[in-house]
Amino acid sequence: MSQEQMIKIDGKDYPLDSLSNEAKSQLMNLRVADQKVAALQQDLAMLQTARNAYAKALSECLPKLTQ
Repeated sequence: MSQEQMIKIDGKDYPLDSLSNEAKSQLMNLRVADQKVAALQQDLAMLQTARNAYAKALSECLPKLTQ
């Protein structure tokens, strides 16, 4: 006995089979967009870490100033 797949949209559960082809297409687009956003967030975190390392390295390379 197979259980019907459900999808939650805006807090409401819908049987996946009840969605129109257009709704299924938009759901797929939404999932792809969510995956790309997650990947970009990971890239941003990596780049922020790299930037911090570069800034620290630059700071260490600067001549020491006396005041």
